[in-house]
Amino acid sequence: MTVQAEAAADALFDDHQAKRNLVPFAAQWGATDLEGAYAIQAALVERYVPVHGPRVGYKIGLTSKRMQEMCSIDHPVPGVVLASRRQHSGIVRRLSDLVHLGLEFEICVRIGRDLPPRAAPYSMDDVTAAVNAVAPAFEVIDDRNSPYPLDPLSLVADNAWNEGIVLGEFRAQWPDHASVRGGVERNGEVIDEGLGSAVLGHPFEPVVWLANHLSARGQTLRAGEIVSTGSLVTTRFPEAGDHFRFRVEGVGDTELSLIA
Repeated sequence: MTVQAEAAADALFDDHQAKRNLVPFAAQWGATDLEGAYAIQAALVERYVPVHGPRVGYKIGLTSKRMQEMCSIDHPVPGVVLASRRQHSGIVRRLSDLVHLGLEFEICVRIGRDLPPRAAPYSMDDVTAAVNAVAPAFEVIDDRNSPYPLDPLSLVADNAWNEGIVLGEFRAQWPDHASVRGGVERNGEVIDEGLGSAVLGHPFEPVVWLANHLSARGQTLRAGEIVSTGSLVTTRFPEAGDHFRFRVEGVGDTELSLIA
């Protein structure tokens, strides 16, 4: 069965507008592998651009071995971040805008020079030299009450669930990210902490993967784009009235409030 990317994207776009729960859908549209899922994602993003603006970067999901094993996949997956979904610390998000809003707690990088397609794979040194700033970030997701374990093809096709990146201030200098600690506060109480090493050993490793993933597809990771690298701790599903603060040692913090 040939993947029906355009029809699938239309159905997905409508599901989001109607705030329907997610039912694994990739196979019914012929997406039996990741290439099919990426085709649906690209078509869905085309439909989002008139609403949310152009691409400004990427998010990377499935950046822990535990999540990869749960999804029977051996690498991360990307989603596209669009202009209106790049947001800033202090924003108030409305829970009712989404089906099931979740928060992830991440280190976001800003790319300082293009990483174009090339024959040789990009290395950690290449990516470290290309990153010109880092910031603490929340990723806002909408899992639309997805059943677990996840269907990775439906996750990819649904733009990896991205609904926003809420950024603190970017810094041009940063500590060693493998050992850096991130702490999550909910209503003034510390509820979780994690290390940068929780993200494939180092938060820049997912960026290396992304640069090579794009290169293999003839695409460029461009200067000025942001990449949110994966959550240091478990996803949280907030309630109305919650206020979250995420602090990364030596980098800074970002804050977010939720209303009904």
